[in-house]
Amino acid sequence: MIIKGKNWKFGNDVDTDAIIPARYLNTSDPKELAKHIMEDADKDFPNKVKAGDVIVAGKNFGCGSSREHAPIAIKAAGIQAVIAKSFARIFYRNAFNIGLPIFESEEASEKIKEGDEIEIDADKGIIKNITKDETYKANPIPPFMQELIASGGLVEWTKKKLKI
Repeated sequence: MIIKGKNWKFGNDVDTDAIIPARYLNTSDPKELAKHIMEDADKDFPNKVKAGDVIVAGKNFGCGSSREHAPIAIKAAGIQAVIAKSFARIFYRNAFNIGLPIFESEEASEKIKEGDEIEIDADKGIIKNITKDETYKANPIPPFMQELIASGGLVEWTKKKLKI
């Protein structure tokens, strides 16, 4: 799986309330959640982000409450992957559950600047900064997890396997 796009940069400890403010938790509609992604951090972000973009962040991305709304909002906004130094464990699991690829890479998190064009090879765990002509290492996504992502997440993968 190859992912290529422009990135948006965020810092450390981006919690689920920053990703999707709690005032929007009365809906589970992905399109509605996408309209409000990161709006408390940058009120124009929902209008600036484009399908195919990538988020690059610092440590502990997705900390806070365990709501699944956060990765759903990210994916529904068209963001195709998140790279961070580290992820909150529950966010990590929720991201894969809904089919959002995430990558841990301290070096990429530190060196990639907002707006850089990047390419991620999920099979090899290689992140290329096309803008700077640099390469960083991340853990590759195992084939099973790539299959889960390609299916649209755990629920869709399970339906496919059970033929329901």
